[in-house]
Amino acid sequence: MILPVIMAGGSGTRLWPLSRGNYPKQFLPLSGEQTMLQNTISRLNGLVHSPAMLICNEEHRFIAAEQVRQLGVQHSGLFLEPIGRNTAPAIALAAFKAVEKGENPLLLILAADHVIDDTIAFQHSINQAVELAKQDKLVTFGIVGNKPETGYGYIKRGEQFNNGFVVDSFVEKPSLEMAKKYIDSGDYYWNSGMFLFKASRYLEELNTFRPDIYEACEKAMQVQNDDMDFVRIDKAAFEKCASESIDYAVMEHTKDAVVVPMDAGWSDVGGFSALWDVSTKDKNGNVFTGDVKAINTKNTLVFGEDKLVATIGIEDLVIINTKDAVLVAHKDQSQHVKAIVQQLKAENRSEAVTHREVYRPWGKYDSVDSGERFQVKRITVKPGAKLSVQMHHHRSEHWIIVSGAAKVRIDGAEQLVTENESVYIPITAVHALENPGKVDLELIEVQSGSYLGEDDIVRFEDCYGRVK
Repeated sequence: MILPVIMAGGSGTRLWPLSRGNYPKQFLPLSGEQTMLQNTISRLNGLVHSPAMLICNEEHRFIAAEQVRQLGVQHSGLFLEPIGRNTAPAIALAAFKAVEKGENPLLLILAADHVIDDTIAFQHSINQAVELAKQDKLVTFGIVGNKPETGYGYIKRGEQFNNGFVVDSFVEKPSLEMAKKYIDSGDYYWNSGMFLFKASRYLEELNTFRPDIYEACEKAMQVQNDDMDFVRIDKAAFEKCASESIDYAVMEHTKDAVVVPMDAGWSDVGGFSALWDVSTKDKNGNVFTGDVKAINTKNTLVFGEDKLVATIGIEDLVIINTKDAVLVAHKDQSQHVKAIVQQLKAENRSEAVTHREVYRPWGKYDSVDSGERFQVKRITVKPGAKLSVQMHHHRSEHWIIVSGAAKVRIDGAEQLVTENESVYIPITAVHALENPGKVDLELIEVQSGSYLGEDDIVRFEDCYGRVK
């Protein structure tokens, strides 16, 4: 049986300001109505497989859980990495978990942030690889490239082996001249970062070539804590694990690596130029999302989140407008967006990692305005959801209900606050907010005080496991 393991970590900095550390590209709808994570899960429909296992980090756990819930599908657990350690350790955790019950499934390793246009071709390659994996081979999927790409690693194929080819070698990202030679030869594939192998076989090879990673992951798995749908492991043990990719740790050393070709319209959407490539374009080669008006505009990508974007007489540009940041770049220079993010991080700018609109397990909030001693948020609470029982040392709050009804508790006294009503929460008052209705609760929160940071929250009770 195939057990899909979806790697949903990563920060996607090359797609800033759409993608940020706290809400990266795998959770965004970049190629259709579904998010990239949801597309990854949906394209498994038709394969014979167990419910997918997701691996993500602590900060993204509620986003991942909510997006899986929206699909209405079962899963085999949301595995939380306490700290990022690259793909080799992450896959080891999944493999150890898979064999706990004496089973030995075929692990189908997928990234949550890839675009694949042809699901039928994708599934055909998976099915071609199954027999190879059953023969104890470690299968990687090589993308049939249609142009020279300098942003991808390459796999050189050797002699044919059943439905695939023996891997001759893995090649680092080449120069443009070498990339052209690779594509012209027909012997090279783009390295997709997707794999299929027995869980036990991967662990055997990892133990052979990187026993330090094997032992660190094995030790980390000895302490597991189940928290709702989430699985946590021993953080201290995992922190001692080396950070290494599966290619460097295992695939470049094993004698059982085979590559199965895949020609399925694949892209890792590594930047805005790649996003433009995979998107549906109008007659002028433009890709517009949001409220966009254009005159004499060609081959341009425009994303407007909350306001009208107008363009006149431009070509080959990327224009990204979010609620708190605007990016304008030439398509040929858009790969340098990562350098902007590095500058923002060096200056401790919040825009590097956080959107103005922030998602929480109970809903979301939008930071509408702020000043020296005040902050205004628009808060949305999902039906039946509740915020933690909490208090603040440095701020008071006013809540004005815009729509829906709120059950509010302040220092033990409970009241129902409805549309056009408000309530005041003094500094140090222990309070809680709940949406008892069947529609979203919308409210405006006005905070005032000497310190307004999110870390001025003392939680006493929380149904989302955030009270230690």
